[in-house]
Amino acid sequence: MAYQAGGSRPQPRPAPESREAQAYLQDYAALLEAVTFPSVVVDHRWDVVLANGAFETLFRGVGPHPTAMPGDNFLRFVLFHPDAGTVLGEHESSWCLPMLAHFAAAVERHGHDHGLQSILRDIAQDPIMDAAYRHGLPHWIRSVGPDAVEHDGAVRPLLHPDPRWGRTDCRIVGETTKTLQGMGYTRLTLVLREARRAPARRTRRASSHLSVVPTAEV
Repeated sequence: MAYQAGGSRPQPRPAPESREAQAYLQDYAALLEAVTFPSVVVDHRWDVVLANGAFETLFRGVGPHPTAMPGDNFLRFVLFHPDAGTVLGEHESSWCLPMLAHFAAAVERHGHDHGLQSILRDIAQDPIMDAAYRHGLPHWIRSVGPDAVEHDGAVRPLLHPDPRWGRTDCRIVGETTKTLQGMGYTRLTLVLREARRAPARRTRRASSHLSVVPTAEV
């Protein structure tokens, strides 16, 4: 996880080599921690570079996983962690498919990246996830349109462990500064909304792969 113990300032992972870049990230970590909503900085692999305490709180109830913890790689968490659906509402349609779409775009841009290739291999080893990626995803994009793929501005359901929020929605807001963009990083903040007043639905533990994804018609 990209945090210090005891709720202290989150520490950036060592990526930039210049002292100026490292100092910027240290100061940016302080800024991030002052934000009351879950906020995270990721690289092109969705490895978490920085995350604030609100992000950690959102996912505090998820169990351990060797490769798919939300504070390590958020894409892997969404795709492979069995507890992802206990926090990310409408897990498949609202989170998995948009993330797969962004992953496909990242593979096009950084096809030889070892981290992305590792995720691609894990997708290929799961027959249902592989079918979703190769066939279901193009069909879904045609059905919902390319705008539904974008994270910035999207409103997606959450099941927050804090009962003050409970079953709610968040708007994803992209807040990437020019400096972060130059480092190859992206910042996303989940702006929480007031809890829904409708009765909460029972949440079952999600499977480690997509279970219902329409495949492309032949």
